[in-house]
Amino acid sequence: MGLATFKGGVHPPDKKELSKQSPITPAEAPKRVCIPLSQHIGAPCKAAVAIGQDVKKGEVIGTPEGFVSAPVHASVAGKVAGIVECPSATGRMVQCVVIENNGTEEWTPLKDNPDYLSLSPEDLRAKVKDAGIVGMGGAAFPTHVKLSPPKEKPIDVVILNGAECEPYLTADYRLMIERPDDVVAGLKVLMRILGVTKGYIGIEENKMDAVEIMTKAVAGEGTIQVVTCKVMYPQGAEKMLIKACVDREVPARGLPMDCGVVCQNIGTAVAIYEAARFGKPLIERVVTVTGAGIREPKNLMVKVGTMVSEIVAQCGGLKEDTAKVISGGPMMGFALYTLETPVTKGTSGILALPESEVKHADKFGPCIRCGRCIEVCPMGLMPSMLSITAEKGFWEDAKAYNLFDCFECGTCTYVCPSKRPIVQLVRLAKSQTKP
Repeated sequence: MGLATFKGGVHPPDKKELSKQSPITPAEAPKRVCIPLSQHIGAPCKAAVAIGQDVKKGEVIGTPEGFVSAPVHASVAGKVAGIVECPSATGRMVQCVVIENNGTEEWTPLKDNPDYLSLSPEDLRAKVKDAGIVGMGGAAFPTHVKLSPPKEKPIDVVILNGAECEPYLTADYRLMIERPDDVVAGLKVLMRILGVTKGYIGIEENKMDAVEIMTKAVAGEGTIQVVTCKVMYPQGAEKMLIKACVDREVPARGLPMDCGVVCQNIGTAVAIYEAARFGKPLIERVVTVTGAGIREPKNLMVKVGTMVSEIVAQCGGLKEDTAKVISGGPMMGFALYTLETPVTKGTSGILALPESEVKHADKFGPCIRCGRCIEVCPMGLMPSMLSITAEKGFWEDAKAYNLFDCFECGTCTYVCPSKRPIVQLVRLAKSQTKP
């Protein structure tokens, strides 16, 4: 029987050997954190603190303004030094709460609950919401919203995304290696909240040690299965993982809940366990700092609000020939124009690339109709036509080619011989029209 996979995709060099043997280590506590009030898809939070106010670790500093939102908590104890605007990884300015760390590490009171699985689904969902948990694979969608499907869309399967298909990144891999029981515990909480009896953990074949460890962790759990997936990008995308694990297809313009599935990231599952068991809010996460432009690649447990420049310095700094620093992975990440950008709940990695690995395409050519982008598109779209219509400003024509079914994985841009910025053109088209 072949390995679970999907149609299309590409297989770029994974480069995970740079950091995969580096265990998760705590990053040095920053003297100051700059915590964005918008770290999620949806409405930004409203500042719940004032300048000069003393706060403790885990204290709410940003309250959600809508259902699709998530509270923000202090990642250090100290004094609020300011409420300012800082650049995000995407380049836009966001409102942030600046806290001067007093070094006490004093926590706000948390509610420990050893018998957390006996709580009702509503109580567990409330714990996830209060902890400010969002999808930690990069999308940062508020998790409690995902766990509140409408009654007409019953869920019967939960899938944990352990594929980590982006090259270079190893944060989820290290969590599976070092904390498999916490991963499984988080999956059980998800299954309890959604009332399902079948859970899957999808892991790519290039992480066989993680497959073995997670298989041992679920031994005796008749309701949970580890699925070994083919190494293929973007295997970890929700729609691709659903096809690989349970052979279901999400309908066009639909969501995983439309086929009875909820997907969550490995890091998110661990955060859910910590929220349910200890009442711990999401104030830190594992970040892979890697690439040939970093002197000492590492997997660090970083406090939200820590500046990228600080964690880069803790990894020996950048090499002299570093040409580009990316927040996230090389396929879907964003190139940073400054390292004075804070780590957020969705920061999975910081990637530094030397000049020799960066191609500067100041100009791109016309589409030569080779069809490569169509062959590799995991959604079965026509990226060539999306890029052409977007380039000419024909927004409605782009919509006719199912513009909003594209999730911007970058496979088309990766294979294009004319070096066309197809993903960037798709983003432009989306910004100029509505679904």
